[in-house]
Amino acid sequence: MPQMRDPRFARTVVYICAHTAEGAMGLVVNRVLDALTFPDLLEQLDIESTPLCEQIRIHFGGPVEAGRGFVLHSTDFIQESTLKVDDRVALTATIDMLRAIAEGRGPQRSMLALGYAGWSAGQLDGEIRENVWLNTPADDDLLFGNDLDQKWESAMTKMGIDLRMLSGDAGHA
Repeated sequence: MPQMRDPRFARTVVYICAHTAEGAMGLVVNRVLDALTFPDLLEQLDIESTPLCEQIRIHFGGPVEAGRGFVLHSTDFIQESTLKVDDRVALTATIDMLRAIAEGRGPQRSMLALGYAGWSAGQLDGEIRENVWLNTPADDDLLFGNDLDQKWESAMTKMGIDLRMLSGDAGHA
């Protein structure tokens, strides 16, 4: 919501990868980390970088476990440790996935993130009831599109929301 005061989440688009009775986990898909490049990360992991790697950005996935990497990707490339979120989207957190992407043999569409957004049991549900978050079905452009500056507005438009008419006040009947 526009009134979000936490700077880590203001104007973010978060893809929820898992939401159970135990809690929820998601990745911010519209913020990049400027301090680290994909070739730099590969060097730290002793993986050879290719010219393709220069184009890959590392996203700020969220404030939890900021040193842990996740690859949100299309389901055309699945590993044993991959979590299929749905028929189109999967999540993998292995060095083998980074190696495959660096070599150009990974999934067709992917997004690399460090850290994640996490909620304890019932926390996300409560925040949604309190009008902190809006939700909409994800599409490939929201998840994997390159125009990060427009993803938040695109998500709002996808829901049919005119930002000029949006109020931060919640109503409860």
